[in-house]
Amino acid sequence: MTEPRAETGPIDYLVVEFPAGTPTGVGMPLLLDLVDRGLIRILDLVFVSKGDDGTVAGLELADLDGDGELDLTVFAGASSGLLGADDLDEAGAVLDPGATAAVLVYENVWAAPLATALRRSGAQLVAGGRIPVDEVEAALAPSVPA
Repeated sequence: MTEPRAETGPIDYLVVEFPAGTPTGVGMPLLLDLVDRGLIRILDLVFVSKGDDGTVAGLELADLDGDGELDLTVFAGASSGLLGADDLDEAGAVLDPGATAAVLVYENVWAAPLATALRRSGAQLVAGGRIPVDEVEAALAPSVPA
């Protein structure tokens, strides 16, 4: 999953905290679909927990399947080396005590040809970011006439 490529798209990361601290696996088939369709490439996927005392620890994929319903073995070995202990500590800093989270680093493969063409022409990314979903929904909501 992490072999080098001639063209590289933008690299993003997510830290997803799970309700009640336990991953349900509900998003995993959708994540796999993105990979299968060639839209993203998973570079790193690490699960962490934050103890009640604030310590952050990595979790083994096998430890997350307590009831046999969550099969994460397809993600075993998703490690490019981009994530280090400092990154996991930083991710853990945003978690509530007792929480479990996934830290995902992925390449936007769909954007690789555009990014490569722009880099070759001398263009460079000078800003980026995300607009929060609630702001998008509010901006796109139909206005009610007064």
